[in-house]
Amino acid sequence: MSEYAVESLPHDIGPLSPAPMSSPGAQAADEFDPELAALPAPSRRARTTTVGLLGLAVVAALAMAVSLRREVAYAFAGAPPTALGDLRMVADATLRANENRLVRAEGMLGAAGGIRYERPFREDTFRAVPVVGRPDVWVEVQVPAGQESGRWEPPRVLTGRLMRLGAAGLSHRELPGAIEAATHTRLPAGAWLLVDGEEPPNARWSVFVALMFLGFAAWNVSAIARLVRRVES
Repeated sequence: MSEYAVESLPHDIGPLSPAPMSSPGAQAADEFDPELAALPAPSRRARTTTVGLLGLAVVAALAMAVSLRREVAYAFAGAPPTALGDLRMVADATLRANENRLVRAEGMLGAAGGIRYERPFREDTFRAVPVVGRPDVWVEVQVPAGQESGRWEPPRVLTGRLMRLGAAGLSHRELPGAIEAATHTRLPAGAWLLVDGEEPPNARWSVFVALMFLGFAAWNVSAIARLVRRVES
C-alpha cells in the first residue's frame, strides 16, 4: 500500500485563469494628465534669462575667489619671519622681495600723521601710522581695549604681514583713502603697509571663503549644463 494518500479534486472546479495584469501602455494611459499636457511649454526666453543669471553668478563667485588669492597665499606661508632690520634703512628691493610674507622689523612710529579706527565685532582699536623718516612705509598696530590713552606707546619691534598699501586685501581696501582724507596728503606711489600681529594662521579664514565661492561657482556651472542639455534634447 502506498505511503502517500492522493486526494481527488472536486469535479466542479473550473479551469484556472491568470490574474489580470496591467500593461505598460495601460499604466501610461492611467498616468496621463490632460491638464498638465495642456500647459504651455517653458518659454525659451525665460530659460535663456535663467542661464544668463546663473552665468553672472559664476563670474561673480570666481571674481570673489580670485580677489582672495593673496590672503590664501599668505595663509600657507609657514616660513619663519624674515628679518628686515630698521625700516628707515631697508631698501625698496628688499621690501619687494618680501611682499605678502611674514616679516620682523624695527622702527620708530610717528605720533603725528596717523589715523585711528575701529572694526566691527572687535573691542580693540587700530592705528595706522607712518615710520619716522619713511613716508612710504606705514604700520598698522592694534591697541588693546582699555589702553587707548595718551600713555599708550606703539611697539618698536614689529612682526606681521608686509604688503602694498594700494593692493591690500578686503580688510584694508579702504585704508589708503581714509589716510589721505584724514591727513590731507597724498600717499607716495607704491606705499607699503606692515600689519603688526597678523600671522599666516590669522588668514586661514580666506581659504574656507574661497572654497565656498568656488563651490558656488561649480554648482551654477552644473545647473547651466543641465539647462543647456535639456534645450538640446
